[in-house]
Amino acid sequence: MKWYKKLSYGVLATVFAISLTACASGGNDSGNGGNGGNGGGNTAAGGGNAPAGDTKKVTIEYWHTYSDQEEKVLTEEIKPLFEKENPGIELKLTRMPYEGLKEQVIAGVAGDAAPDLMRMDIIWVPEFAKMGALADVSKLDGFEELKGSVFEAPLATNAYEGGYYGVPLNTNTKIAIYNKAVLDEIGVTKAPETMDELVAAAKLAVEKGKPGGIGIGGANVWAASPYFWSLGGQLTNEDYTKAEGYLNSPASVKALETIVQWNKDGLVTPTILGGEPGSWDGMKNNDYLMIDDGPWFYSILMNEADSTFKPMEQTVRGLIPAGEGGSRSVVGGENLVTFANSKNKEAAWTFMKWMLGEEPQKIMSKVGMIPTNKNAANDPAFLDTPYIAEYVKQLETALPRTPIPQYGEMETIVNLAFEKAVRGELAPKAALDEAAKNIEAILNP
Repeated sequence: MKWYKKLSYGVLATVFAISLTACASGGNDSGNGGNGGNGGGNTAAGGGNAPAGDTKKVTIEYWHTYSDQEEKVLTEEIKPLFEKENPGIELKLTRMPYEGLKEQVIAGVAGDAAPDLMRMDIIWVPEFAKMGALADVSKLDGFEELKGSVFEAPLATNAYEGGYYGVPLNTNTKIAIYNKAVLDEIGVTKAPETMDELVAAAKLAVEKGKPGGIGIGGANVWAASPYFWSLGGQLTNEDYTKAEGYLNSPASVKALETIVQWNKDGLVTPTILGGEPGSWDGMKNNDYLMIDDGPWFYSILMNEADSTFKPMEQTVRGLIPAGEGGSRSVVGGENLVTFANSKNKEAAWTFMKWMLGEEPQKIMSKVGMIPTNKNAANDPAFLDTPYIAEYVKQLETALPRTPIPQYGEMETIVNLAFEKAVRGELAPKAALDEAAKNIEAILNP
C-alpha cells in the first residue's frame, strides 16, 4: 500500500499545519508571486505517444498558476503545438488560485486525486519530495540531456537526496537598479560593479540628503541574501546538510557585520526594517540611490498608464555588486513536477522534456517569462527585450534558497537572526551562532 493511502487524519492534519507555516514564512516569495513559464522544442519520444494504429489518446492534467496573459499563450500556443507534435497525448489545463494551493495539493495527493503535472513554487519541491509525493525524474530517459540545457541554480531547487523531483519551468532573480537622477546628482556615471564602489556611491548619496543609498528591502533571506552572499556569507554547506561552521563561519559573521555597520552608518535605506518610503516609491521620488528587484519592476511599471515614472529612462541596471563572494543574487520561479501516483508518468515526462526545450521556452518568454533553457534565454530576440539582458547575466551566478524540506523552518530562523543583528538586539556572531545551532537541530534531529 502506498504512503498516501496510509496517511492517518492526524498525520495529514500535522502536514497541513506545517504547510501553513511554510507558506506564511516564504510561500509566495518566488519573486513575482508566481508568474513565469518556459518551454522546449524537444519532441523526444519518452513515452506517452499512442502506438501506431491506436487512436486512443492519453490525457494528462496540468495544474498551473499562470496569469491571464500567460494562460492565453499557454492555451492558444503551447497546448496546440504540443498536441500537434505529440498526437497521442491530450493536455488538460487547469488554472489554480495560489491562495490555499499547497493545501489542495496535499489533499489531492493523500486522496489519490493529484494531477499528472503541476507548476509548483520552487521552495515547495523538496518538502513534497520528502513526503514521497513527487516522482524522481532524474531516473527517467533524457534527464541528463535536459540537465545540461538549463541554468544550474534553478535546476538545483528540484534536488533532494541525490535525485531531482522536478525541472525548472521558469526562473527569475534580482539585479541592482539605480536611480539615474541620483547617480547624476552625485556624479557617478555607471552602475557600481563592486561592493566598495557601492558603499562609496551610497556615502555620496547620503551626503546629498538621501535617506540611505543601499536599498536592502528587508532583514530576511529573500531581501538580504544577495548582499550576505556577495560579501562572502553562506547559509549551509554545499549539500545543504550542515549549518554550523557555515552560517556562523568567520566569513558569514563578517558579511553580516558589514551589513549591520552599513545600517549604523545610515548607508542602508529604511526599507531594511520596514521603513518608508517603500522601495518603488523611493525610486519614483528620487529618494533612493538603488534598490534590488526582479523583472516585474519593469514589466509592471512600464505598463502603469498614469505614472510619470519611466523606469527604462530613469534607471540604470547592473549586477549585484561583487564582494568577497562574487556577484550573487537569489533565484525565484516555479518548477514543473509530476506526481508519484500519476497513472500517466511517461506522457507527463514527455511534456516536461518538451516544455523545457527552446521553442516553447521562447514562446513563453514573449510574456516576460525568463527561460531556464540557456539557449532560449540567450536568444538575441529575447535579449533585445528591454531590461532582460542583466537578469539573464545575473542568473549565471545566482543561488537558490536552500532546497530542503525544512526550508520554511530554516528561513524563519535565519530571518530572525538577521533582524536581531540589524536591530542591535544581538551581535552578528551571537545571532548567527544561535541560528546555526537551531538550524542544525532541524537538519540533523
